[in-house]
Amino acid sequence: MAVLPSKSNSFKYDQVSRHISGLIEKGELKPGDKAPSLRILSKQLGVSISTVSQAYLNLEDQGVLNAKPQSGFFINTIVNPNNSIAKKTSPAGKPRKVKFGDLFEEIFISANNPRIVPFGTSKPSMEFMPVKSLTRATRSIISRYPEKCMDYCFPPGDRKLREQIALQYANTNTSVSADDIIVTSGATEALSLSIQAVAKRGDIIAVETPTYFSVLRLIEKMGLLALEIETDPKTGMELDALEDAFETMDIQAVLASPNISNPLGCLMPEEKKRALVNLLAERDVPLIEDDVYRDVYFGERSPRSSKSYDFNDMVLSCSSFSKTLAPGYRIGWIIPGRYKTKVIELKQATFSATSSINQFAMAEFLSSGQYDRHLVRLRQSMREQVEKGRFLISTHFPEGTFISMPQGGNVLWIEMPRGCNCIEIFNRALQKNIGVTPGILFSSTRKFKNHLRINCGFPWNEINIQAIVTLGKIVSDVLEEQRS
Repeated sequence: MAVLPSKSNSFKYDQVSRHISGLIEKGELKPGDKAPSLRILSKQLGVSISTVSQAYLNLEDQGVLNAKPQSGFFINTIVNPNNSIAKKTSPAGKPRKVKFGDLFEEIFISANNPRIVPFGTSKPSMEFMPVKSLTRATRSIISRYPEKCMDYCFPPGDRKLREQIALQYANTNTSVSADDIIVTSGATEALSLSIQAVAKRGDIIAVETPTYFSVLRLIEKMGLLALEIETDPKTGMELDALEDAFETMDIQAVLASPNISNPLGCLMPEEKKRALVNLLAERDVPLIEDDVYRDVYFGERSPRSSKSYDFNDMVLSCSSFSKTLAPGYRIGWIIPGRYKTKVIELKQATFSATSSINQFAMAEFLSSGQYDRHLVRLRQSMREQVEKGRFLISTHFPEGTFISMPQGGNVLWIEMPRGCNCIEIFNRALQKNIGVTPGILFSSTRKFKNHLRINCGFPWNEINIQAIVTLGKIVSDVLEEQRS
C-alpha cells in the first residue's frame, strides 16, 4: 500500500492531492495520461472513495486534472501553475499616442505566407471548422436566391441573421432582439464604428494592458490617446485602478474584453463584470466590449456578455464569427445601445453594406442547429491545443519563462527571462520560417519587450512541434548572448 505524504494540519484529501502532484513531478503521470480510478487509488492509499473524489475535484479546480464525461480524470498539460504569468502592480500611466511603424504590416505579411509556421496569428486552423457544412449552406443559398445574393444588403443587415445572433445571446440570459443588432464586416469594423461613435480626435480611451494590437492600431489611426489600465492575468481589468484613473483624467470610453481577452485569455468573474458596467454607468462613460472569444471558453458554463448587465444602454458590444466559424466570411456585429443611430450613420457613410451572400449563408447555417454542436467540439479542441502548447513551451523554453493560463481562446502570452528582446526573437524566428507576435505590439508604451504571443490554434503536427523546439533554442541563444 502506498504511503500518503502526511502533514498534521492537513486534510486527507489534501494529502491525496499532494500524492498525485508528486507522481506528476516525478514523471510517473504525464500530460494526457488518465489518472488512477477512484476505486483503485482508494485501495492503494487506504482512504475512502469520497476522499479521493474530493482530492480530484480539488486538483481539477487547480487545473491539474481535467474531467471527461464517462471517461474519468486526465492529467492536464497545464499542470504547473508556478510558471504562470503573475499579477503585477504598477502606478497609473499617462495617456499615450500609439505608434507602430512597419511592424504591424510585417506581422500580417508573414501571416499570409504559407511557408511560415502560423504562431503569429490569433485564429484557429480551418481543420477545426465545419468547412463542408458551411459550404453546403452557401451553395444552397446561391441556388435558391441568386439575384438576392448579388444585391446590396444595407445596414442594419439581414433580418434572419440578426434573429439568429439574438438567439445565441438568449442562451446566456442576455435579452437582445434582432432590432438591437447591426451586422458589420468583422469585429474590427464593429470596434472601429464603436470608437468613432463615442470619441473624437484627442480623446482618451482606457484599455487593458496588454491589449489586442488591432485595438491600439485603431486608436492610433483615429488620433486618440490610449490609457493603459492595470490588468489581472486571471480576472481582467482592475477596477480600482480604473476608478483611480477617473479621478485625474477625462476618460471618454473604456474598451475591454471581459470575456477571454487577447492575449492574456483572462475571464472577468460575473460580479466584477457587473461592477465594471455599473462603475461606468455612474460616470456616463460607454463601455466598448470586444467579445469575439466569448464562445470559446474552457469552463463548464458560458460567460455572460457585459451587455446582459447594461440597464442604461451604455455598452457597445462587438463580436464576430471569425474566431468560431469562418474568418474569411467577415461577418461581425455590434449591439450599440443608445448609439445605434450614430453607428448606422457611420456605417452608411464609410463601409456601406456587408456581403449579402455571406450573411444569408451564415443565417442558413445557424438556423440548422449545427453551430451549437460545432462550438462544443471547438471548445474542447482549443482547450487541448492550448494545454499542449503550454506543455511544449514549458518543456523547451529556458528556465524563468512564465506562461499564461488562459480560460478560453487559442493564444498563449509568454513572459521570457529578462534580456530576451522580442524583436530580436521575432526576426530570428522569421529566418527559420516561424511566425510569432512581439509583445511590444500589445502596449502603447511598448513595455512588453520580453514577451511573445503564440497561437496554439493549429494542430500539433511534427512541423509545429519542432517549431516550438526551435523557438525555445532561439530564446535560449538570445538570453545566453545577453548574459555573456
